[in-house]
Amino acid sequence: MMMMMIVILACFLFISLLVILVRVFKKLWWTPFHVQFLMKSQAIQGPPYKFLHGNTKEIVEMRKNSISKAMDHLSHDIFPRILPHIFSWKKQYGANFLYWYGLQPELVVTEPELLKEILSNRNNNFPKIDLEGFSQKLLGDGVSSSKGEKWAKMRKLANHVFHGESLKSMIPVMIMSCETMLERWKMYEEKEIEVFEEFRLLTSEIISRTAFGSSYLEGKNIFQMLMKLALLVSRNAHKIRLPGISQIWKISDEIESEKLEQGIRDSITRIIKKREQEKIGKEHNFGSDFLGKLLEAYQEYRISVEDIVDECKTFYFAGHETTTSLLGWTIFLLATNKNWQEKARKEVLESFGQKVPTADGLSRLKIMNMILDESLRLYPPVPFIKRKVDKKVQLGKLTLPPQMQLYISPLAVQHDPKIWGEDVHVFKPERFAEGAVKATNNNPVAFLPFGYGPRTCLGLNFAMIEAKATLSMILQRYMFTISPTYIHSPVQLFMLRPQHGVKIILQKI
Repeated sequence: MMMMMIVILACFLFISLLVILVRVFKKLWWTPFHVQFLMKSQAIQGPPYKFLHGNTKEIVEMRKNSISKAMDHLSHDIFPRILPHIFSWKKQYGANFLYWYGLQPELVVTEPELLKEILSNRNNNFPKIDLEGFSQKLLGDGVSSSKGEKWAKMRKLANHVFHGESLKSMIPVMIMSCETMLERWKMYEEKEIEVFEEFRLLTSEIISRTAFGSSYLEGKNIFQMLMKLALLVSRNAHKIRLPGISQIWKISDEIESEKLEQGIRDSITRIIKKREQEKIGKEHNFGSDFLGKLLEAYQEYRISVEDIVDECKTFYFAGHETTTSLLGWTIFLLATNKNWQEKARKEVLESFGQKVPTADGLSRLKIMNMILDESLRLYPPVPFIKRKVDKKVQLGKLTLPPQMQLYISPLAVQHDPKIWGEDVHVFKPERFAEGAVKATNNNPVAFLPFGYGPRTCLGLNFAMIEAKATLSMILQRYMFTISPTYIHSPVQLFMLRPQHGVKIILQKI
C-alpha cells in the first residue's frame, strides 16, 4: 500500500513537472517562434528573437552608443540618436517590422494609414497597454491609462476641467509664475543662463498652483516625489524581470518606488481632507483649481479617492514634463534662428505691447503657433506610444495574434522625408502656415505630438496656452542667442530633453 502511494505521488510530481516544463517551453520558445513565423508569412520581418531577453540587450547597447557623444552642428536629425533601434531596423526591415521586448512581441508601425486605423481604435480593437511596475506607480489608473467605461467617465470629467473658461481662469496663475521667473532673470542680463532648469521650476510652480491652489507648497513636495519616481521608471525601462519575481524578491528601486507611491498618495489625501474640512458649513464650492473641480465631480461621477489621486498624478506629471520639453526646445530653436525670433517678437509686441498677455490675444498668435508646431514636430516630447491587441484582429491586410503590442513613434513619422520632404530636418515653421493638416498633405497622423483620435492628450490646450504665455513674456523683454558653451545632446529621460540643458545669452531689449 505504502509503495503504491509513493508510486502515485512520484507520478503526480512527474506529471506536474512535465506540465510546468511544457508551459515554460511554450512561453520561452514555442510562442515567440510561432509569432515570428506567422508575421513572416505576412511579409513582416524583424530581428530574430533571442532566449528570454528578446532584443532588449541589442536595444540597450544601441542606445548607449547613440548617446555616448554630442551631436554635430546643432543638427535636428535626432531620430537615429533617440531611437537608434527603430531607426536601424526600419531601414533594414521596412516601414513595419517585429521586434521583441523580452518575451513581448512588439509590432512597429510607421505607415500612416495603419497608424490612423490603430489610433482611431474603432471597435476597441487597439486599446492602451496595461501599465505595470514602475510606470503603474507613476501614473496609476488615471485618464491617460484607464480603459473602457472608467476611461469614458474620467474623460468626461477631464473635459469638464479643461474646457475653455476653465483654462482661461488658469492664465493669471501662469502669468504670475512667469513674472516671478523673469524677475529672477534680471541677474543674468548680458550673461549666460541655463533655461531648461528654469522652465522645469516654472512649470512645476504653475502645475502646483493650478492643481492645488493654496496648497501649492505641499504640491511642490508631491512634484519632487513624482520626479524621483520618474527617474526610477527611466532607469528600469529596459530591464527584463520574469513575471511574478517581484512578489518573491524586490530590488532596491522597487522598494523605493513603493515608498514614493505611498508618500504621493498620503500627501494628496491630506490636501483632499483639508479641502473637505474647509467646505464644511460653507456655501462656496471646493475652489476653482484642478483639485476643486475634481472634488465637485466627486459625487456626480462617483469617483473614488484613488481616482482623484491618480488624476492629480497624471495632471501633475504629464502637464509638467510635456511643457518643460516644449519650452526648452522652442527657446533653443529661436536662439539659433534669429529671423524667426524677430518675427515672433514683432507679433507679440503688436498683440500686447508691454502689457500682460490675454487669453484672446494668445489664441490669435499665428506665427507663435507655427513655431510651436514645428518645435513639436522636430522634438516631440513623447518619442513613442504603445497600444495592444487583446484578441485576434485585422490591421489593414495583416492578421495580428492576441497579446501583441503595437509600437508607434511620433519621432519616426515626423522625421520621415517621404512625408515631409527632403528638408525634413530643417526648422521651417512656414510648413504650418495653413495648419497641421495642410502641412502633412492631408495626412494628420503624420503629426502626433499629442496623439490622435479619441485618446488625444487632454492637456494639449493647457500646454499650448502655457507655452505661448511664457514665450510672449520672454520675447517682450529679451533677445537671446545660443551660448558658445551649449552642447547639443538630446536624450530621452521619460520625455525628450536636452541632456546638458539649454544655455543661452540674454540681452535686454
